Amino acid sequence: MPDSLAPEFVEPLLRGRFGRPYRYAESCPSTQRLLSDEDGEGALAVAEEQSEGRGRLGRSWHAPARTSVLFSILLEPAVAPPRLPELSVVAGRAVAAAVAEATGVTPTVKLPNDVLIDGKKVAGVLAESADGRVRLGIGVNANQTKEQLPAEADAPATSLRLETNSRVDRALLLAVILADLERAYDDWLSETAASG
Repeated sequence: MPDSLAPEFVEPLLRGRFGRPYRYAESCPSTQRLLSDEDGEGALAVAEEQSEGRGRLGRSWHAPARTSVLFSILLEPAVAPPRLPELSVVAGRAVAAAVAEATGVTPTVKLPNDVLIDGKKVAGVLAESADGRVRLGIGVNANQTKEQLPAEADAPATSLRLETNSRVDRALLLAVILADLERAYDDWLSETAASG
């Protein structure tokens, strides 16, 4: 099985409404920019490599091609604008749960948006909102070797490959993240509606 996040490898694994439509690029500046104003909730943009990937506070996020799970998803939550920043936390917890489910490693979430394993960053979430729409960008270090991780990062970084001593099936990991994110998002919407 090729190591690819192309639609033919991921779409058969999708279990919910997230990931449709599925937009794919071998390389792009940022998956956030692959989503368009015409897209509806659940639209997904995936890339094997980003040339201008960003993290929180304008930090750059770079990884060698085909080593990470890099994607953005469009959400349109019917909630008051002050609640939108909560989505970073919801997504971080969903990514942590998916990583645990897919690899057996148990990460922690460092609020608001980092996923850590033993204090080392393995994933990050970036939420950008405008006009009630949220572009949620997520990056997971999947198969980087130690040499491929940034040495100058603010916090030490790791990858799932380093933590498990085996390569990760990135297509399966993406599908599990999307399923867990959809479940967590729906739960958050229900709780938000119930709390008024």
